[in-house]
Amino acid sequence: MTEQDERAPFLYVVVCAAGIATDVGKLITAAQERQWHVGVIATPLAMNGFFDTAAVETQTGRPIRSAWRRPGDSRPFPEPDAVVVAPATFNTINKWAAGIADTLALGTLCEAYGLGVPIAALPCVADALAAHPAYQDSLIRLRGMGVRFGEPYSGEVREDGRRPEFGWERALDLLDR
Repeated sequence: MTEQDERAPFLYVVVCAAGIATDVGKLITAAQERQWHVGVIATPLAMNGFFDTAAVETQTGRPIRSAWRRPGDSRPFPEPDAVVVAPATFNTINKWAAGIADTLALGTLCEAYGLGVPIAALPCVADALAAHPAYQDSLIRLRGMGVRFGEPYSGEVREDGRRPEFGWERALDLLDR
């Protein structure tokens, strides 16, 4: 039996700067209930109060990564068995599709494709931004790369004054197919 066989699968959760990120703990809980070990990688902007970093570190038992490691530093996470991007913002989706790796989060997403790791994304993009042709082109490119997308979430307030649920577990369901 190899070390890989002996350990639970490892999930990278990439968190972007969107208001809904405050509930990323729901995704972590759902993943842990499905026997995943979880490591969180956040965009630099997401680290600025979009979610409770201390609570997430306690929940995962690991530090959140948002910056590149220095040469010679050990890898803080094992290699991923899958990656989830949630919430996936307009900026991240477009940069990722263009191959721009100017943050650890984007570099991780670009590299995951090359490793053949399954990737699921839950877009959180306002309708006005989703209408932009660059965004539509990015979705086409990423789908062509095998990225599995959940239904987009605009966060728009419904007629009853409430926002719809984000449905974090949908990302895990996408990995199961």
